[in-house]
Amino acid sequence: MNPQPISRWPAPELKDLPEDFRARILDMQAKAGFVPNVFLAFAHRPEEARAFFAWHDALLLKEDSGLSKAEREMIVVATSGANHCLYCVVAHGAILRVHARQRQVADQVATNYLKADIGERQRAMLAFALKVSQDSANIVEADFAALRGYGFSDEDIWDIGAITALFGLSNRMANLISLRPNDEFYFLGRWPREKT
Repeated sequence: MNPQPISRWPAPELKDLPEDFRARILDMQAKAGFVPNVFLAFAHRPEEARAFFAWHDALLLKEDSGLSKAEREMIVVATSGANHCLYCVVAHGAILRVHARQRQVADQVATNYLKADIGERQRAMLAFALKVSQDSANIVEADFAALRGYGFSDEDIWDIGAITALFGLSNRMANLISLRPNDEFYFLGRWPREKT
């Protein structure tokens, strides 16, 4: 067990959390096999955590998006890399590896998406996401036209921007609280699962 705290602020005990949030954490633990530190750290303020995770789920878990799950995670990893957010790069890098079924893609996208083994459509998507993240005041109609040229709808473009915005918040909170990635994330998706 790692003796370092998961956050600068104390994480509450599971037994002390509101029932709905405790149930969500236990559900996540059952699915993943561990509790991602972000749940415990953000539970320091349960009402804010509920709002954050509701927005997260609305964007990243919806079924009717024109963006694949891997593309959504690419946005998180690329913008989190630009924002120097260790937690989000490591945690969402693991999720990206799983969804993309590519062991190297998260490291490539976090470091330099232009050199990553991804398609031109994904490069255009990430260029736009990084502009939203780093230079949103200079978004112009040509940026939208470029994405439409790759088949992105206006709703897809909204999703790209909204995911970027949400993780701008997440990155800054994670850096503020010194959120430590779970050790499990470093290994997830790097090797094929053993068949049982």
